[in-house]
Order: sequence, then C-alpha cells, then structure tokens
Amino acid sequence: MEEYSKNKGLNEKIKYSINLLQKAQKMAISMNENGFHLAFSGGKDSIVLYRIAELAKVKFFAEMSVTTIDPPELMRYIRKNYPQVKLNRPDINFYELIKKKNMLPTKLKRYCCSYLKEQAGAGSTTLVGVRKAESVRRAKRKEIEIQGHKDNTELLDQFNRNEELSHTCVKGKDKIIIMPIFHWTDKDVWNFIREQKMNYCKLYDEGYKRIGCVFCPMANKKNISKDRKKYPKIEKQIKKSIQYILDTKVDFLDIVTINGKRINANEVFEWWLSKENLRNWAEKQKQLELF
Repeated sequence: MEEYSKNKGLNEKIKYSINLLQKAQKMAISMNENGFHLAFSGGKDSIVLYRIAELAKVKFFAEMSVTTIDPPELMRYIRKNYPQVKLNRPDINFYELIKKKNMLPTKLKRYCCSYLKEQAGAGSTTLVGVRKAESVRRAKRKEIEIQGHKDNTELLDQFNRNEELSHTCVKGKDKIIIMPIFHWTDKDVWNFIREQKMNYCKLYDEGYKRIGCVFCPMANKKNISKDRKKYPKIEKQIKKSIQYILDTKVDFLDIVTINGKRINANEVFEWWLSKENLRNWAEKQKQLELF
C-alpha cells in the first residue's frame, strides 16, 4: 500500500481510507463471515467512519457498547438515525460497577472502559474512529494494530508489502484494529459531514467538542461543567454509589476528615471531578485534617 502523505487534501484522504478498507476486506471476512466489526459510538468520528465503510462498499456490521452512562441525547440520536446499529448492554451498569470496584474510575485507572466498552470485537477485524489529531497519546498509535501486542511492526510491514492483508500471524481471539480516518483532522471530519449532508448529535451544537460518557474522567473541565448542569440525575446516582462505599467499606477514605467529620459523598464527588490528588484538593479547600 502507498505510504501516507501528510499533505493530502480531504478527497485524497477519503480515497486513502476507502482503499485501506477494501484491501483489508478479505482478511476481515476470513476472521468473521459478517466482515468488519465497526465499533460505533454515535460521535462525529464514528458516523464518518460508518459512511466511509458504506462508500467503500465493504461488508461490515456495526455495534455500540452501551455504557449505561451515555448522554440521553446521544442515545436518542442513535436510535433515530442508526436503528441498524446493534446496542450491546453490559451485565453490570456503571453505578453498580463503582460499588463492585470500591472506587471511582480516574484518568489513570479507567476500569470502566475495560468492563463496559472494550470487550466487543474479539476474533474480528474491528474498525474504530480513532484519529491522531485527538491527543498526543493517540498520535503515537498506528492505523493498524493487534490488540494486546506491543509491537505491531510485523503486521504493518506485511500490510505494506502485500496487495491484501493476511492474518496468518494472528491466533485465537486476537482483535485486529484498523483506524481508517487516523490521519484526518477535526476540520476534515466536519467538512466531510457537511459535504455528505449528515445529521449529527445536537450536543456538538451545544458546545461539546467530544461526546462520551457523562462525567468521563478524560473529559475536560468545560465538558464536566456542562454535564453538571444537564445531568443532575446522573450526578445523584453516582453519589449514591459513593455513599454505598462509604457506608460499607470502613477503610475507604477513612483517614480524611473535613471540619472534624469524615468526608462525605458530596465532597468525594467534588474531589473526583477536580481530577486532583485527594489530599491536594482538600488542602486547597483549607479543610483537611489527618488522624
């Protein structure tokens, strides 16, 4: 396959993405008779990926891993515009998962993703809408990866050498991940959506740059602030889970008191949204006392 050029315009990027899928289709079908597994989220990158797969005329099936803490507006948008997408619900919802793990997910310990989102697609060639422009961390990834493998060089070399991609080096339930719009910029994504006259989730028009789980540990403070205004019921449910841990786990934050009283669910929630170390957060409030 031709080497990717950073100077490609949108039309060239579209052709490149389509070509990538068409070359990998034989491999996808050999791994799953239904073709590519398209990991759908309903966000802007996800709907662009879906349309690219349609334009490439490849065989694929789309599934969404419902996290149970997805924005209601997003779920309504998906049900209306993408009824063909299969919605996979987890065995345990987000609030019960907090209780099970005895902690809240954080930026460094995002256990919620592995439980609620990353189980689908095993044994298949999965398409995801990841783009390197989204973050420094994502920029370090490759447009083709084998999940769980630290070194994907062999697979990438094989893809570049051969006319079609083979999965002879993949065994068991490995998942090959392909990122067809990996090189696209934010501007490319929105220009494509406009050119294709695609409907998109209204949350983008309300100031959200990215749409994901409500109160996601990876979200910026601006999004978190919007979440607090829009989803007070979800905040209340999370606090109930926090209170359960406080009531049942005697060692949970037991060393921390504020004004002589053990830290409560409201305070734990405020600390969680701050994304700071607990002691640092409490010290800033000038209320921390340690036994």
